[in-house]
Amino acid sequence: MRIELDFSGRHVMVFGGTTGINLGIADCFAQRRGRVTVVSRKQDNVDAATAQLSKHGGEVLGVVADVRDPATVEAAVAASVARFGPIDVLVSGAAGNFLAEAKNLSPNGFGVVVDIDLKGTFHVMRLAYPHLARPGASVINITAPQGQKPARLQVHACAAKAGVDQVTRVLAQEWGPDGIRVNAISPGPIGDTEGVRRLVASTPDAKRRAEARIPLGRFGELDDIGNLAMFLASPYSGYISGAIIPCDGGGSMDVERYQPE
Repeated sequence: MRIELDFSGRHVMVFGGTTGINLGIADCFAQRRGRVTVVSRKQDNVDAATAQLSKHGGEVLGVVADVRDPATVEAAVAASVARFGPIDVLVSGAAGNFLAEAKNLSPNGFGVVVDIDLKGTFHVMRLAYPHLARPGASVINITAPQGQKPARLQVHACAAKAGVDQVTRVLAQEWGPDGIRVNAISPGPIGDTEGVRRLVASTPDAKRRAEARIPLGRFGELDDIGNLAMFLASPYSGYISGAIIPCDGGGSMDVERYQPE
């Protein structure tokens, strides 16, 4: 189910927007007539995403950039602004993760995730800031439950996402006087995404056990996250800023104690 909102003429820029949850977000805005830019470090992914989004009939731009490299982020923002004007909606969703015990995790492995998730989020926000429409711009960071709740085998992701949460809150304070709202979405397991297949539901039994720990009893859908992003970008959320919003079927509650009937 999709909520009915109209983003005609509004410039929506989605970093990491060529696959998974972020492509789902971009797709929602494209279907609602937004002028959408998607950014990824792989040209093949950019090409595939722009082809998909263009089917909705709106204006779409694809740009290659690596959020770990501020110069490429700055260039991507400049290209997008030159095409569509000031940024109305900025989504920062590039991320990396893998499972590893801390005792076996190399400094480089830890650093790569921090570089993509945390430093990448800062690069995107900082370099887009001069080009955000003000007042009225909405910034949406994609975080994860690991930012709030520790998870074994993910010390790197937990540290990075906790940082993303705090960057979100601090910049909501600093940019609020400009009329810019800054929030974050914390998705639970979203079905048919690479991360869930690799980290959560690698086998049918793992999938069954994971779904049993979610009060709503199912994995989420891409539209669940896209709908929330559109809400956060809309006037309906005009007084919401600095929020870290879980979209996880209730899974961020004390799931260890939850037992489905």
